[in-house]
Amino acid sequence: MTFGAGPRGPGVLVIEPMGNAGRFLVEAADQLGLRLYAATHKDIYDGYPGWLRSAFAEVCATDLTDTQRALRDMEVFCRHRAVAGVAACFELFTPLAALLAERVGLPGNDPLLAWAARNKILMGEAFAAARITAPRWAVVHDAAEAHQVARSHELGWPLVVKPAEQGGSWGVSVVDGPDQLTCAVGAAQQYTHAFPHGLKLDTRALVQEYIPGEEYSCETVVAAGVAYPLPIVRKDTTEGRYRIETGHTCPSGLASPLARTVQHTAARAALAVGVRNGIAHTEVKIPPGAETPYVIETGARLPGDNLCEIVEAATGVREAVAYLQAVLGRVPDTVASRTDAATIRFLLPERGGVLRRVDIPETPGTHSELHLRPGETVPEPADSACRIGHVVARAATVDHARELADQVAAHSRVEVS
Repeated sequence: MTFGAGPRGPGVLVIEPMGNAGRFLVEAADQLGLRLYAATHKDIYDGYPGWLRSAFAEVCATDLTDTQRALRDMEVFCRHRAVAGVAACFELFTPLAALLAERVGLPGNDPLLAWAARNKILMGEAFAAARITAPRWAVVHDAAEAHQVARSHELGWPLVVKPAEQGGSWGVSVVDGPDQLTCAVGAAQQYTHAFPHGLKLDTRALVQEYIPGEEYSCETVVAAGVAYPLPIVRKDTTEGRYRIETGHTCPSGLASPLARTVQHTAARAALAVGVRNGIAHTEVKIPPGAETPYVIETGARLPGDNLCEIVEAATGVREAVAYLQAVLGRVPDTVASRTDAATIRFLLPERGGVLRRVDIPETPGTHSELHLRPGETVPEPADSACRIGHVVARAATVDHARELADQVAAHSRVEVS
């Protein structure tokens, strides 16, 4: 299948570009003068919005859930078109990107460690091997094992229960006592396959020590094994059992020495899960009064939640550009060109139901976007799938950006029945 774009520069195969960061990769390729190809399922490609379909010169239609078939199909595709780089946009297929890059002799991540960036059990083992400070954890196969772990008192309370493989805060619970544990394990183990592809998931659950404190994220671009730290972003979440991200702000507000420590820790986490030519999104928490970041998890992909937009608005750094440069074997451009501030706030419902109305006021210095439309079903507020929309605010200072975003969110009207 051939679509759209005419002859351009080097080609990059993007494995499943439907991810949240897909549009940023498309914009980055345009800036760099690259020719983009997509690898996905035929039926999923048919459902892409028009702007995404038109961004790709050709599509390698395969079954990404069948590793060996997908590798054969993509290898032939890459060799026939002299593809110069492989990028992943969908977290669960980052190991596939590493295997393909090795197979066709292109810059990529360590295929022996790549599964640790997808599976949180292997990730925890990789962090332990690299002596990275992280929450203590245990693997459980069912609720009975979770209760046994809790009775040992080794991890304390609260406990975090999460799936071994999943993203977007799906299936993650923070529980205060044993009466909530069985339900939390059930929520973590409900995902047997990842859709829309139908990829089979590891259904084990992790019971993890809860780390109090502020949350931050930090991307690291790695090129030829050299880590290039990117700006730190502060994360806001809901309280209670479900910790849904409600917003992000860049810059983070951390003092310079601690900020450097977070960037160094994120870089170590990226290298620990085998990122050698690519990017990693790392999430950390810093306990009150502490100077040591705890790594919660890391993924070998661009960030979601429009973080690429927030980082660029605040610092001028285009993370997707740096990512594509890394997978092409180039030195990434990670130098900040401005010192502004940007915040994103997500609009969350009080309950699930049918979206009847949503009004987001227009305010100078902000812009908004709807994720759901009136008449669509709003999921229960248990994970990021329930977001109705978001507002982005840009200003000269963090306080002003957050004030603008909070003002718009407070005056937005959401009706769910």
